[in-house]
Amino acid sequence: MKRFNKVVALSLAVVLGTAMGCFAQNSEWKNDLRTKFLNNESVIMEINLRSFNAQDLDGDGFIQEDLGEVKGSFINAIARLDELKNLGINTIHVLPITPVGKLKALGTAGSLYSAAGFDSLNPDLKDKNSNLSIEEQAKKFIEEAHKRNIRVIVDVPACASYDLYLQKPDLFVTSANGEPVVPADWTDVRLLATGTEDKIDTNVYNLYKDFVKYMMNLGVDGIRADVAHCKTMAFWKELITYSRQKDPEFLWLAESSESWHDAVSPQAVFTPYDKLLEAGFDGYYGSFFNIKDWKNAKDLYKDVSLTLGETKRFNDKKSVIGAFTTHDEVSPILLKGPALSEMIIWLNATLPVDSYFVDGFQTGDDYNYKMGNKLAPATNTDDDMYFTHRGKIDIFNFSRKPDGKNQTLRNDFLLGNNVKQSLLPTLNDGTFTPIKTKNPKVFAYTLGNSTKRVVVVGNLDFTNSVKTSVTIPKYNKRYNVLPIKISSMPDVNKHGKLSLNLQAGEIVVLIIHELL
Repeated sequence: MKRFNKVVALSLAVVLGTAMGCFAQNSEWKNDLRTKFLNNESVIMEINLRSFNAQDLDGDGFIQEDLGEVKGSFINAIARLDELKNLGINTIHVLPITPVGKLKALGTAGSLYSAAGFDSLNPDLKDKNSNLSIEEQAKKFIEEAHKRNIRVIVDVPACASYDLYLQKPDLFVTSANGEPVVPADWTDVRLLATGTEDKIDTNVYNLYKDFVKYMMNLGVDGIRADVAHCKTMAFWKELITYSRQKDPEFLWLAESSESWHDAVSPQAVFTPYDKLLEAGFDGYYGSFFNIKDWKNAKDLYKDVSLTLGETKRFNDKKSVIGAFTTHDEVSPILLKGPALSEMIIWLNATLPVDSYFVDGFQTGDDYNYKMGNKLAPATNTDDDMYFTHRGKIDIFNFSRKPDGKNQTLRNDFLLGNNVKQSLLPTLNDGTFTPIKTKNPKVFAYTLGNSTKRVVVVGNLDFTNSVKTSVTIPKYNKRYNVLPIKISSMPDVNKHGKLSLNLQAGEIVVLIIHELL
Protein backbone atom coordinates (compact mmCIF):
# COMPACT_ATOMS: atom_id res chain seq x y z
CA MET A 1 0.00 0.00 0.00
CA LYS A 2 1.45 3.36 -1.05
CA ARG A 3 0.86 7.09 -0.82
CA PHE A 4 -1.83 6.97 1.91
CA ASN A 5 0.38 9.19 4.07
CA LYS A 6 -2.40 11.56 5.12
CA VAL A 7 -4.34 10.99 8.30
CA VAL A 8 -7.80 10.16 6.97
CA ALA A 9 -9.69 11.12 10.12
CA LEU A 10 -8.08 14.55 10.18
CA SER A 11 -8.76 15.10 6.49
CA LEU A 12 -12.40 14.15 6.88
CA ALA A 13 -12.70 16.48 9.85
CA VAL A 14 -11.49 19.30 7.63
CA VAL A 15 -13.94 18.26 4.91
CA LEU A 16 -16.86 18.13 7.31
CA GLY A 17 -15.89 21.28 9.12
CA THR A 18 -15.91 23.17 5.85
CA ALA A 19 -19.31 21.85 4.89
CA MET A 20 -21.00 22.41 8.24
CA GLY A 21 -20.30 26.10 8.03
CA CYS A 22 -23.07 26.52 5.46
CA PHE A 23 -25.83 26.24 8.05
CA ALA A 24 -25.62 29.63 9.76
CA GLN A 25 -29.00 31.09 10.61
CA ASN A 26 -30.32 34.24 8.98
CA SER A 27 -32.35 36.78 10.93
CA GLU A 28 -34.40 37.78 7.88
CA TRP A 29 -35.07 35.28 5.13
CA LYS A 30 -34.25 36.09 1.52
CA ASN A 31 -35.00 33.45 -1.06
CA ASP A 32 -31.83 32.15 -2.75
CA LEU A 33 -33.09 28.74 -3.82
CA ARG A 34 -32.73 29.22 -7.56
CA THR A 35 -29.09 30.31 -7.24
CA LYS A 36 -28.31 27.42 -4.89
CA PHE A 37 -30.05 24.91 -7.15
CA LEU A 38 -28.33 26.07 -10.33
CA ASN A 39 -24.99 25.73 -8.55
CA ASN A 40 -25.87 22.14 -7.47
CA GLU A 41 -25.83 23.18 -3.80
CA SER A 42 -29.29 21.89 -2.91
CA VAL A 43 -29.59 18.76 -0.77
CA ILE A 44 -33.29 17.98 -1.05
CA MET A 45 -35.50 15.78 1.11
CA GLU A 46 -38.95 14.86 -0.19
CA ILE A 47 -41.47 14.82 2.66
CA ASN A 48 -45.15 14.01 3.13
CA LEU A 49 -46.44 16.32 5.87
CA ARG A 50 -49.37 13.98 6.51
CA SER A 51 -46.93 11.36 7.86
CA PHE A 52 -43.76 13.40 8.48
CA ASN A 53 -44.08 13.45 12.28
CA ALA A 54 -47.07 11.16 12.80
CA GLN A 55 -47.30 8.97 15.92
CA ASP A 56 -48.37 5.38 15.25
CA LEU A 57 -48.68 3.81 18.71
CA ASP A 58 -49.84 0.30 17.85
CA GLY A 59 -47.42 -0.26 14.97
CA ASP A 60 -50.00 -1.16 12.33
CA GLY A 61 -48.59 1.52 10.00
CA PHE A 62 -51.61 3.82 10.06
CA ILE A 63 -53.03 6.55 12.28
CA GLN A 64 -56.26 6.20 14.23
CA GLU A 65 -56.90 9.38 16.17
CA ASP A 66 -59.59 7.75 18.30
CA LEU A 67 -56.83 5.54 19.75
CA GLY A 68 -54.73 8.55 20.72
CA GLU A 69 -52.48 8.38 17.64
CA VAL A 70 -51.42 11.62 15.95
CA LYS A 71 -51.31 12.39 12.24
CA GLY A 72 -48.77 14.76 10.74
CA SER A 73 -49.46 18.50 10.62
CA PHE A 74 -47.78 21.79 9.81
CA ILE A 75 -47.13 22.36 13.50
CA ASN A 76 -45.78 18.99 14.63
CA ALA A 77 -43.58 18.86 11.51
CA ILE A 78 -41.51 21.69 13.00
CA ALA A 79 -40.07 19.30 15.59
CA ARG A 80 -38.26 17.34 12.85
CA LEU A 81 -36.63 20.29 11.10
CA ASP A 82 -33.53 20.23 13.31
CA GLU A 83 -33.14 16.54 12.44
CA LEU A 84 -33.11 17.39 8.73
CA LYS A 85 -30.71 20.28 9.21
CA ASN A 86 -28.34 18.06 11.18
CA LEU A 87 -28.40 15.51 8.34
CA GLY A 88 -27.20 18.14 5.87
CA ILE A 89 -30.58 18.84 4.27
CA ASN A 90 -30.95 22.43 3.07
CA THR A 91 -34.13 22.08 0.98
CA ILE A 92 -37.40 20.20 1.41
CA HIS A 93 -39.75 19.13 -1.35
CA VAL A 94 -43.17 19.06 0.29
CA LEU A 95 -45.66 16.75 -1.39
CA PRO A 96 -49.00 18.43 -2.25
CA ILE A 97 -50.67 20.41 0.52
CA THR A 98 -53.87 21.09 -1.42
CA PRO A 99 -57.22 19.64 -0.25
CA VAL A 100 -57.75 16.00 -1.28
CA GLY A 101 -60.73 14.50 -3.10
CA LYS A 102 -62.95 11.99 -1.29
CA LEU A 103 -64.86 10.48 -4.25
CA LYS A 104 -63.49 7.62 -6.35
CA ALA A 105 -60.54 7.90 -3.98
CA LEU A 106 -57.59 5.62 -3.32
CA GLY A 107 -56.90 5.00 0.35
CA THR A 108 -58.62 6.20 3.50
CA ALA A 109 -57.31 9.77 3.22
CA GLY A 110 -57.04 10.02 -0.57
CA SER A 111 -54.01 10.53 -2.77
CA LEU A 112 -52.11 13.74 -2.14
CA TYR A 113 -52.19 14.28 -5.91
CA SER A 114 -55.99 14.09 -6.13
CA ALA A 115 -56.50 17.82 -5.65
CA ALA A 116 -59.99 18.96 -4.63
CA GLY A 117 -58.97 22.61 -5.05
CA PHE A 118 -55.99 24.88 -5.56
CA ASP A 119 -57.03 27.93 -3.56
CA SER A 120 -56.84 26.51 -0.02
CA LEU A 121 -54.77 24.15 2.11
CA ASN A 122 -55.47 20.56 3.07
CA PRO A 123 -57.48 20.82 6.32
CA ASP A 124 -56.01 17.47 7.42
CA LEU A 125 -52.71 19.28 7.99
CA LYS A 126 -54.18 21.66 10.56
CA ASP A 127 -53.14 21.13 14.18
CA LYS A 128 -56.41 21.16 16.14
CA ASN A 129 -54.62 22.18 19.34
CA SER A 130 -53.30 25.40 17.84
CA ASN A 131 -55.20 28.69 17.83
CA LEU A 132 -53.55 29.65 14.54
CA SER A 133 -55.47 29.44 11.27
CA ILE A 134 -54.27 26.83 8.82
CA GLU A 135 -52.55 29.50 6.70
CA GLU A 136 -50.81 30.83 9.80
CA GLN A 137 -49.71 27.30 10.67
CA ALA A 138 -48.31 26.80 7.17
CA LYS A 139 -46.44 30.11 7.39
CA LYS A 140 -45.10 29.12 10.80
CA PHE A 141 -43.75 25.85 9.41
CA ILE A 142 -42.08 27.62 6.48
CA GLU A 143 -40.63 30.33 8.73
CA GLU A 144 -39.17 27.70 11.05
CA ALA A 145 -37.62 25.94 8.06
CA HIS A 146 -36.10 29.22 6.93
CA LYS A 147 -34.65 29.84 10.40
CA ARG A 148 -32.66 26.64 9.86
CA ASN A 149 -31.55 27.63 6.35
CA ILE A 150 -33.93 25.09 4.84
CA ARG A 151 -35.65 26.17 1.64
CA VAL A 152 -39.18 24.99 0.82
CA ILE A 153 -40.42 23.62 -2.50
CA VAL A 154 -44.14 22.77 -2.75
CA ASP A 155 -45.59 20.27 -5.21
CA VAL A 156 -48.39 21.34 -7.56
CA PRO A 157 -50.57 18.41 -8.72
CA ALA A 158 -50.94 17.85 -12.46
CA CYS A 159 -54.51 16.59 -12.26
CA ALA A 160 -57.49 17.03 -9.97
CA SER A 161 -60.09 14.95 -8.16
CA TYR A 162 -63.47 13.75 -9.32
CA ASP A 163 -64.90 16.01 -6.59
CA LEU A 164 -63.52 19.08 -8.35
CA TYR A 165 -64.78 17.83 -11.70
CA LEU A 166 -68.32 17.73 -10.32
CA GLN A 167 -67.95 21.30 -9.08
CA LYS A 168 -66.11 22.80 -12.09
CA PRO A 169 -66.36 20.54 -15.16
CA ASP A 170 -65.12 23.35 -17.43
CA LEU A 171 -61.61 22.85 -16.02
CA PHE A 172 -61.30 19.33 -17.41
CA VAL A 173 -60.63 17.49 -20.65
CA THR A 174 -63.51 15.29 -21.76
CA SER A 175 -63.62 12.30 -24.10
CA ALA A 176 -65.80 11.93 -27.20
CA ASN A 177 -68.66 10.68 -25.03
CA GLY A 178 -68.43 13.71 -22.75
CA GLU A 179 -66.84 11.94 -19.79
CA PRO A 180 -63.85 13.39 -17.92
CA VAL A 181 -60.58 11.74 -18.96
CA VAL A 182 -58.81 9.38 -16.56
CA PRO A 183 -55.06 9.81 -17.25
CA ALA A 184 -52.85 6.70 -17.38
CA ASP A 185 -54.17 4.28 -14.72
CA TRP A 186 -54.76 7.02 -12.12
CA THR A 187 -58.39 6.17 -11.44
CA ASP A 188 -58.80 8.71 -8.64
CA VAL A 189 -58.02 11.81 -10.75
CA ARG A 190 -59.23 13.48 -13.93
CA LEU A 191 -57.19 15.31 -16.57
CA LEU A 192 -57.12 19.10 -16.38
CA ALA A 193 -57.28 21.10 -19.60
CA THR A 194 -54.22 23.00 -20.77
CA GLY A 195 -55.11 24.39 -24.18
CA THR A 196 -52.66 24.46 -27.06
CA GLU A 197 -49.37 26.17 -27.78
CA ASP A 198 -51.36 28.85 -29.60
CA LYS A 199 -54.15 29.24 -27.06
CA ILE A 200 -53.75 28.57 -23.34
CA ASP A 201 -56.80 27.40 -21.40
CA THR A 202 -57.34 30.53 -19.28
CA ASN A 203 -59.48 28.82 -16.64
CA VAL A 204 -56.81 26.28 -15.70
CA TYR A 205 -54.01 28.81 -16.18
CA ASN A 206 -55.65 31.20 -13.71
CA LEU A 207 -56.16 28.29 -11.30
CA TYR A 208 -52.41 27.65 -11.34
CA LYS A 209 -51.49 31.32 -11.34
CA ASP A 210 -53.56 31.91 -8.21
CA PHE A 211 -51.98 28.82 -6.62
CA VAL A 212 -48.47 30.13 -7.29
CA LYS A 213 -49.40 33.51 -5.84
CA TYR A 214 -50.90 31.76 -2.81
CA MET A 215 -47.73 29.74 -2.23
CA MET A 216 -45.50 32.79 -2.61
CA ASN A 217 -47.57 34.66 -0.04
CA LEU A 218 -47.02 31.76 2.37
CA GLY A 219 -43.26 32.13 1.90
CA VAL A 220 -42.62 29.13 -0.36
CA ASP A 221 -39.32 29.27 -2.31
CA GLY A 222 -40.18 27.20 -5.36
CA ILE A 223 -42.54 24.81 -7.15
CA ARG A 224 -42.15 21.21 -8.25
CA ALA A 225 -44.51 20.61 -11.18
CA ASP A 226 -46.05 17.14 -11.10
CA VAL A 227 -46.14 15.41 -14.52
CA ALA A 228 -45.02 18.68 -16.08
CA HIS A 229 -45.16 17.25 -19.59
CA CYS A 230 -48.98 17.16 -19.58
CA LYS A 231 -49.18 20.91 -20.04
CA THR A 232 -47.94 22.99 -22.94
CA MET A 233 -44.68 24.89 -23.18
CA ALA A 234 -46.70 28.10 -23.60
CA PHE A 235 -48.64 27.40 -20.40
CA TRP A 236 -45.50 26.98 -18.33
CA LYS A 237 -43.60 29.83 -19.95
CA GLU A 238 -46.29 32.33 -19.07
CA LEU A 239 -46.68 31.01 -15.52
CA ILE A 240 -42.94 30.93 -14.82
CA THR A 241 -42.52 34.43 -16.22
CA TYR A 242 -45.27 35.63 -13.89
CA SER A 243 -43.53 34.16 -10.84
CA ARG A 244 -40.11 35.53 -11.82
CA GLN A 245 -41.53 39.03 -12.01
CA LYS A 246 -42.49 38.67 -8.36
CA ASP A 247 -39.36 36.78 -7.23
CA PRO A 248 -36.40 36.13 -9.58
CA GLU A 249 -35.13 33.45 -7.16
CA PHE A 250 -38.34 31.40 -7.30
CA LEU A 251 -37.40 27.87 -8.41
CA TRP A 252 -39.21 25.72 -10.94
CA LEU A 253 -38.51 21.96 -10.98
CA ALA A 254 -40.14 19.79 -13.64
CA GLU A 255 -41.05 16.18 -13.09
CA SER A 256 -39.79 15.19 -16.51
CA SER A 257 -37.21 12.86 -18.04
CA GLU A 258 -35.46 11.89 -21.26
CA SER A 259 -36.82 8.39 -20.59
CA TRP A 260 -40.46 9.46 -20.95
CA HIS A 261 -41.97 9.79 -24.42
CA ASP A 262 -45.72 9.23 -24.09
CA ALA A 263 -48.65 11.38 -23.06
CA VAL A 264 -50.68 10.27 -20.03
CA SER A 265 -53.71 9.77 -22.30
CA PRO A 266 -54.60 10.14 -25.99
CA GLN A 267 -56.39 13.39 -25.12
CA ALA A 268 -53.39 14.85 -23.27
CA VAL A 269 -50.56 16.95 -24.62
CA PHE A 270 -46.96 15.84 -24.26
CA THR A 271 -44.25 18.45 -23.84
CA PRO A 272 -40.76 16.88 -23.74
CA TYR A 273 -38.24 17.79 -21.07
CA ASP A 274 -36.11 20.00 -23.32
CA LYS A 275 -39.11 22.17 -24.23
CA LEU A 276 -39.98 22.44 -20.52
CA LEU A 277 -36.45 23.66 -19.81
CA GLU A 278 -36.78 26.14 -22.67
CA ALA A 279 -40.04 27.35 -21.10
CA GLY A 280 -38.11 28.39 -18.00
CA PHE A 281 -37.88 25.38 -15.71
CA ASP A 282 -34.59 25.43 -13.82
CA GLY A 283 -34.21 21.69 -13.60
CA TYR A 284 -35.75 18.29 -14.10
CA TYR A 285 -35.50 14.65 -13.01
CA GLY A 286 -33.20 13.21 -15.64
CA SER A 287 -33.01 9.42 -15.89
CA PHE A 288 -31.18 8.48 -12.70
CA PHE A 289 -34.18 6.44 -11.50
CA ASN A 290 -33.06 3.86 -14.08
CA ILE A 291 -30.43 2.77 -11.54
CA LYS A 292 -32.70 -0.14 -10.63
CA ASP A 293 -32.27 -1.48 -14.17
CA TRP A 294 -28.56 -0.79 -14.69
CA LYS A 295 -26.93 -4.14 -15.50
CA ASN A 296 -23.45 -2.90 -16.37
CA ALA A 297 -21.23 0.17 -16.38
CA LYS A 298 -22.32 1.18 -19.89
CA ASP A 299 -25.90 1.66 -18.66
CA LEU A 300 -24.68 4.05 -15.97
CA TYR A 301 -22.39 5.94 -18.33
CA LYS A 302 -25.19 6.34 -20.88
CA ASP A 303 -27.79 7.76 -18.49
CA VAL A 304 -25.39 9.96 -16.51
CA SER A 305 -23.62 11.36 -19.59
CA LEU A 306 -26.92 12.09 -21.34
CA THR A 307 -28.53 13.85 -18.38
CA LEU A 308 -25.47 15.91 -17.43
CA GLY A 309 -24.97 16.83 -21.06
CA GLU A 310 -28.54 18.07 -21.40
CA THR A 311 -28.12 20.58 -18.57
CA LYS A 312 -25.27 22.26 -20.46
CA ARG A 313 -26.88 22.87 -23.84
CA PHE A 314 -29.16 25.77 -22.89
CA ASN A 315 -28.34 29.45 -22.92
CA ASP A 316 -29.69 29.78 -19.40
CA LYS A 317 -28.11 27.71 -16.64
CA LYS A 318 -29.93 24.45 -15.83
CA SER A 319 -29.47 21.64 -13.35
CA VAL A 320 -30.90 18.24 -12.49
CA ILE A 321 -31.78 16.42 -9.28
CA GLY A 322 -30.20 13.11 -8.30
CA ALA A 323 -33.58 11.37 -8.50
CA PHE A 324 -32.22 7.85 -8.06
CA THR A 325 -35.19 7.23 -5.81
CA THR A 326 -38.49 9.13 -5.45
CA HIS A 327 -41.92 8.49 -3.98
CA ASP A 328 -42.77 6.70 -7.24
CA GLU A 329 -39.90 4.23 -6.80
CA VAL A 330 -39.68 1.11 -4.64
CA SER A 331 -37.39 1.49 -1.62
CA PRO A 332 -33.76 0.66 -2.48
CA ILE A 333 -33.74 -1.58 0.60
CA LEU A 334 -36.28 -3.88 -1.04
CA LEU A 335 -34.65 -3.71 -4.47
CA LYS A 336 -31.07 -4.60 -3.58
CA GLY A 337 -30.54 -3.94 0.11
CA PRO A 338 -28.52 -1.29 1.97
CA ALA A 339 -25.70 -1.44 -0.61
CA LEU A 340 -27.95 0.22 -3.19
CA SER A 341 -28.86 2.95 -0.69
CA GLU A 342 -25.15 3.52 -0.03
CA MET A 343 -24.51 3.74 -3.76
CA ILE A 344 -27.29 6.32 -4.15
CA ILE A 345 -25.82 8.42 -1.32
CA TRP A 346 -22.39 8.52 -2.92
CA LEU A 347 -23.54 9.01 -6.50
CA ASN A 348 -25.45 12.06 -5.27
CA ALA A 349 -22.34 13.21 -3.39
CA THR A 350 -19.94 12.87 -6.34
CA LEU A 351 -21.95 14.03 -9.34
CA PRO A 352 -22.72 17.67 -10.32
CA VAL A 353 -26.41 17.35 -9.43
CA ASP A 354 -28.72 18.60 -6.71
CA SER A 355 -28.87 15.73 -4.22
CA TYR A 356 -32.33 14.26 -3.75
CA PHE A 357 -33.78 11.78 -1.26
CA VAL A 358 -37.15 10.62 0.12
CA ASP A 359 -37.96 10.79 3.83
CA GLY A 360 -37.15 7.40 5.35
CA PHE A 361 -34.36 6.68 2.87
CA GLN A 362 -31.79 7.99 5.37
CA THR A 363 -32.60 5.18 7.82
CA GLY A 364 -33.41 2.42 5.36
CA ASP A 365 -37.21 2.38 5.49
CA ASP A 366 -38.72 -0.36 3.30
CA TYR A 367 -42.13 1.40 3.48
CA ASN A 368 -43.86 -1.73 4.71
CA TYR A 369 -47.23 -0.89 6.28
CA LYS A 370 -48.51 -3.78 8.40
CA MET A 371 -52.17 -3.22 7.53
CA GLY A 372 -51.48 -2.08 3.97
CA ASN A 373 -54.15 -3.07 1.41
CA LYS A 374 -56.37 -4.42 4.17
CA LEU A 375 -59.80 -3.29 5.36
CA ALA A 376 -59.60 -0.18 7.53
CA PRO A 377 -61.72 0.32 10.66
CA ALA A 378 -62.67 3.80 9.44
CA THR A 379 -62.15 6.01 6.40
CA ASN A 380 -62.34 9.65 5.35
CA THR A 381 -63.09 8.76 1.72
CA ASP A 382 -65.26 6.32 -0.23
CA ASP A 383 -62.42 3.76 -0.12
CA ASP A 384 -62.49 1.54 2.97
CA MET A 385 -59.12 -0.09 2.25
CA TYR A 386 -55.64 1.03 3.36
CA PHE A 387 -54.54 1.23 -0.26
CA THR A 388 -50.74 1.34 -0.62
CA HIS A 389 -48.07 0.62 -3.20
CA ARG A 390 -45.69 -2.07 -1.97
CA GLY A 391 -42.33 -0.67 -0.98
CA LYS A 392 -43.24 2.96 -1.70
CA ILE A 393 -43.79 5.76 0.81
CA ASP A 394 -47.53 6.00 1.46
CA ILE A 395 -49.40 8.96 -0.06
CA PHE A 396 -52.95 7.56 0.26
CA ASN A 397 -53.62 7.32 4.02
CA PHE A 398 -52.82 8.83 7.39
CA SER A 399 -49.75 6.68 7.91
CA ARG A 400 -46.77 6.25 10.22
CA LYS A 401 -43.66 8.41 10.28
CA PRO A 402 -41.01 7.10 7.85
CA ASP A 403 -38.18 5.45 9.80
CA GLY A 404 -36.03 2.43 9.01
CA LYS A 405 -33.82 2.32 12.14
CA ASN A 406 -30.56 1.78 10.16
CA GLN A 407 -28.06 3.93 12.06
CA THR A 408 -25.11 2.97 9.86
CA LEU A 409 -26.93 4.20 6.78
CA ARG A 410 -27.92 7.38 8.59
CA ASN A 411 -24.29 8.09 9.48
CA ASP A 412 -23.16 7.58 5.88
CA PHE A 413 -26.04 9.76 4.69
CA LEU A 414 -24.73 12.61 6.84
CA LEU A 415 -21.16 12.02 5.72
CA GLY A 416 -22.12 11.93 2.05
CA ASN A 417 -24.09 15.16 2.25
CA ASN A 418 -21.26 17.00 3.98
CA VAL A 419 -18.61 15.63 1.62
CA LYS A 420 -20.79 16.85 -1.27
CA GLN A 421 -20.63 20.43 -0.02
CA SER A 422 -16.83 20.31 0.21
CA LEU A 423 -16.49 18.76 -3.26
CA LEU A 424 -18.84 21.14 -5.08
CA PRO A 425 -16.18 23.41 -6.61
CA THR A 426 -14.35 20.35 -7.91
CA LEU A 427 -17.52 18.73 -9.26
CA ASN A 428 -18.83 21.90 -10.90
CA ASP A 429 -15.48 22.63 -12.56
CA GLY A 430 -14.98 19.11 -13.86
CA THR A 431 -16.37 16.99 -16.66
CA PHE A 432 -17.87 13.56 -16.04
CA THR A 433 -15.23 11.20 -17.45
CA PRO A 434 -15.70 7.41 -17.42
CA ILE A 435 -12.61 5.33 -16.64
CA LYS A 436 -12.05 1.94 -18.24
CA THR A 437 -12.38 -1.16 -16.09
CA LYS A 438 -11.87 -4.81 -17.02
CA ASN A 439 -15.15 -5.96 -15.49
CA PRO A 440 -18.34 -4.83 -17.32
CA LYS A 441 -20.23 -4.66 -14.00
CA VAL A 442 -17.65 -2.29 -12.48
CA PHE A 443 -18.03 1.40 -13.25
CA ALA A 444 -15.50 4.13 -12.61
CA TYR A 445 -15.48 7.85 -13.30
CA THR A 446 -13.65 11.01 -12.37
CA LEU A 447 -14.49 14.71 -12.14
CA GLY A 448 -12.20 17.60 -11.31
CA ASN A 449 -9.26 19.63 -12.50
CA SER A 450 -5.47 19.33 -12.68
CA THR A 451 -4.94 19.79 -8.93
CA LYS A 452 -7.93 17.99 -7.38
CA ARG A 453 -10.21 15.25 -8.60
CA VAL A 454 -12.74 12.81 -7.24
CA VAL A 455 -12.49 9.19 -8.42
CA VAL A 456 -15.46 6.87 -7.94
CA VAL A 457 -15.48 3.11 -8.50
CA GLY A 458 -18.54 0.92 -7.98
CA ASN A 459 -19.70 -2.68 -8.35
CA LEU A 460 -23.13 -3.07 -9.99
CA ASP A 461 -23.15 -6.76 -9.06
CA PHE A 462 -25.13 -6.77 -5.81
CA THR A 463 -24.59 -10.49 -5.30
CA ASN A 464 -20.88 -11.09 -5.82
CA SER A 465 -17.65 -9.37 -4.80
CA VAL A 466 -15.09 -8.65 -7.51
CA LYS A 467 -11.41 -7.87 -7.90
CA THR A 468 -10.65 -5.05 -10.28
CA SER A 469 -8.08 -2.44 -11.19
CA VAL A 470 -8.48 1.15 -12.30
CA THR A 471 -5.81 3.50 -13.60
CA ILE A 472 -6.16 7.12 -12.47
CA PRO A 473 -5.83 9.33 -15.56
CA LYS A 474 -2.78 11.64 -15.74
CA TYR A 475 -1.48 10.43 -12.38
CA ASN A 476 1.97 11.50 -11.22
CA LYS A 477 4.10 11.20 -8.09
CA ARG A 478 2.97 14.59 -6.76
CA TYR A 479 -0.55 13.29 -6.24
CA ASN A 480 -1.90 12.02 -2.94
CA VAL A 481 -4.82 9.59 -2.73
CA LEU A 482 -7.31 10.25 0.08
CA PRO A 483 -9.96 7.57 0.65
CA ILE A 484 -13.36 8.98 1.63
CA LYS A 485 -15.65 5.94 1.29
CA ILE A 486 -13.99 2.52 1.20
CA SER A 487 -14.13 -0.83 3.01
CA SER A 488 -10.48 -1.83 2.54
CA MET A 489 -7.48 0.21 1.45
CA PRO A 490 -6.47 -0.30 -2.20
CA ASP A 491 -2.94 -0.62 -3.53
CA VAL A 492 -1.80 2.14 -5.88
CA ASN A 493 1.44 1.99 -7.85
CA LYS A 494 3.57 4.82 -9.19
CA HIS A 495 1.58 4.86 -12.42
CA GLY A 496 -1.69 5.42 -10.58
CA LYS A 497 -3.04 1.91 -10.98
CA LEU A 498 -5.49 1.10 -8.18
CA SER A 499 -6.07 -2.54 -7.25
CA LEU A 500 -9.41 -2.99 -5.49
CA ASN A 501 -11.41 -5.76 -3.84
CA LEU A 502 -15.00 -4.57 -4.15
CA GLN A 503 -17.74 -6.13 -2.07
CA ALA A 504 -21.13 -6.83 -3.66
CA GLY A 505 -22.70 -3.47 -4.56
CA GLU A 506 -19.83 -1.51 -3.00
CA ILE A 507 -18.97 2.03 -4.09
CA VAL A 508 -15.55 3.56 -3.41
CA VAL A 509 -14.84 7.29 -3.31
CA LEU A 510 -11.32 8.71 -3.46
CA ILE A 511 -10.00 12.25 -3.66
CA ILE A 512 -6.86 12.74 -5.74
CA HIS A 513 -5.05 15.99 -5.02
CA GLU A 514 -1.66 17.46 -5.70
CA LEU A 515 0.74 17.67 -2.77
CA LEU A 516 1.74 21.19 -1.82
